Amino acid sequence: MIARIDHVTICVPDLAAGVAQFRKLGFNMGEGGAHPGRGTHNAIAFNQDDYIELLAIRDPAEHRAAAGKSGSKNATLEEFIAAGGGIRYVVLQSDDLVAEVAAMRSRGVDVSDPIDGSRRTPSGQELRWKIATLGPQNALPLVFIQHLTPLAERRKQVPVAGNHPNGVYTLERAYIVTRDAEAAAAVYAKVLGMPQPALTKGTVIMSNMAVFQLGPTGLGVVQPYAAGPASDALERRGPGPFQALYRTTGMGAAARWMHEHGMPPLARGVRNTGEHAMLATPAEACGAYIGFVGPE
Repeated sequence: MIARIDHVTICVPDLAAGVAQFRKLGFNMGEGGAHPGRGTHNAIAFNQDDYIELLAIRDPAEHRAAAGKSGSKNATLEEFIAAGGGIRYVVLQSDDLVAEVAAMRSRGVDVSDPIDGSRRTPSGQELRWKIATLGPQNALPLVFIQHLTPLAERRKQVPVAGNHPNGVYTLERAYIVTRDAEAAAAVYAKVLGMPQPALTKGTVIMSNMAVFQLGPTGLGVVQPYAAGPASDALERRGPGPFQALYRTTGMGAAARWMHEHGMPPLARGVRNTGEHAMLATPAEACGAYIGFVGPE
């Protein structure tokens, strides 16, 4: 019932500055809207079916009041942003969240009831969804969502959906670093209701990784074996999401756009598939590693 990774949530200290930086990376960022009662607001970059969400605190007092409520998933958002921000959640899309939650509970997973959510875009469009979060017994950085507003309607919230100057059209994989990939993958397998994948060697992130294939997207649970992006993230922030890898129609076009907009050349690497990849560092991508893969 999990169709794909829906989006990653990248938390930033200042939304306008985050939007400006991701535009330098070649993403068409559009204003998302405010979250009433939560004190946050966001910006969105749509790909074909998934998107990037930049999230920031809009009203500190309103946010602290909401974060102090029992069960709030944003209780430590302010501290997370102060520590450097970056990817806080990987959000998984379900076709039937009520059934998804029931199935997880049948496997002994601690998960909330589906909760209705909504926000109104600056143009007045109402977007609706259901969301479920994991409880303290299974405190993984995953959120489950079922969109009640059709994709075609949701894409209207931004002036340009897709057609990014960097050629990105889809999320390929999101990575979560841990100190023990084998043990962590067993927990993720239970939560996701999937077989535990065998470990493979990731040569760009310098990690052994268990990759769960969720529709066209992959969720990698990784453990560093040498110095690299994963070990850096683990040392700086501890276990958690640290990288999103996007597929582009042209690495050269992406690199030229970034160069023309004042970005230094991104680091290059070769994946275990033989493909070349580029990688923006947390200093260049608001606390996250953002990867690009595709033809030159």
